[in-house]
Parts: sequence; structure tokens; C-alpha cells
Amino acid sequence: MPTDAHEFASGDHALAMMLTLADSRLPVGGHVHSGGVEQAIADRVIVDAAGLRQYLERRIATGALVAASIAAAVADARLADVAAQRETDARTPSSAARAASLGQGRGMVRLARRRWPDHDFSDHVPRSHLPVIAGRVGRLCGVSGQRTALVHVYTAMTGAATAGQRLLALDPADVAIITMDLAPLCQDIAEQAASGLADLSDPLFDVLAERHERRGMPLFAS
Repeated sequence: MPTDAHEFASGDHALAMMLTLADSRLPVGGHVHSGGVEQAIADRVIVDAAGLRQYLERRIATGALVAASIAAAVADARLADVAAQRETDARTPSSAARAASLGQGRGMVRLARRRWPDHDFSDHVPRSHLPVIAGRVGRLCGVSGQRTALVHVYTAMTGAATAGQRLLALDPADVAIITMDLAPLCQDIAEQAASGLADLSDPLFDVLAERHERRGMPLFAS
């Protein structure tokens, strides 16, 4: 366990704490951010459950992988937080996507500062990308880089899936089956993320982020 982990955090209790802080009902999750799904539906990239599944697979294997690799490196103390902020900027070409990551990061920093009021979060104030603070929270919870990456990938998937369910009025059972079917992919991507920093990108998500930022009266922040 990392030396700066909170005393209560151990084993599955630590993972439960990490999952709680990444809950989609909180400002960092799918209740506020759609992961590009809102714009993808508006542009008819996604029109049904099958399209949502394809979108989620693509998102998991690209953007979620990159973000999770940053989170894993921070959680394992292989990458300092300040350097991780720069690496995330460099791997996020879209200014709208960077703004969304920073917005979600602020939400998690707020939660983390309340949970660990004596911890020094100066590297995350006034700005922090979501994967960077997620990695720091992983260390504080005593969670490995691989498990931190898995939480990050899983919540990236479920947040987007929840948005798709709401916007397309899909059967919740159909969306639940999709996420269960993609669980092995999440595991594989998390293991890949924990092995080193990823640097691929998908122009589709950059275009969707930029178009969403210019939408009038969007339902989601991103």
C-alpha cells in the first residue's frame, strides 16, 4: 500500500471507496457528462442500442484507455501529478474535451479535499484533469494502478451508457446487458493502461466535443 494511503483503506474497502468517489451520481459522472453521447445522438452517429454499443467499444479502446493510463501511472507513483497534468493536456487535442476533463476534475478534487482535509492537493488547485486527480485518489485509497484504471474505464463506459439510455429512451435492461458484455473489454483495457502511458486518439471524439461546446441549451456539460 502507498505510504500516503489513508489508514482505513485496505483491500476491498479501498476499492469500494474509489468506486464511491467515481459514482455517476456525483459531478464527475454520467449524471452531468455524456462522454460525447449527446452530440453523437444529435449527429445520428448513435441511433439505437446497437449504435450505442459500438460507440462505447470505441470510447473504451481509445479515450478511456489514454485517460486510464494517466490515472494508473499517478496511482502507482510512476508519474508525478504536475507532469501528469502536462501529459493529459498533450493527449487531449480538443479544447472542449480538455475543458470537460478539467470540469470533472474540479468535482473530484472538491470531494477528495472534503474526504482528506489534511492532504496537500496544491498540485490540483485551481485546475486538475479528471484522470490525474483520479490517480491521486487511487493512491490515497491504497488502490493499485490497475484497479484505478479499471474504475476509470468502467465509469467512462457507464456514464456514456447512462446518457444514451436517457436520451434515446432505451430499455434499461438492454443497456445493462451491453455494459455487462463490455466488462471483459474494460478489464483488458485497464490492464493495458496499467502497463504504460497510452498516446492514441480518435478524431471522432474531438469533433463531437467541439460541436457539443457550440450547442445551444445542451442537456449535458459534455
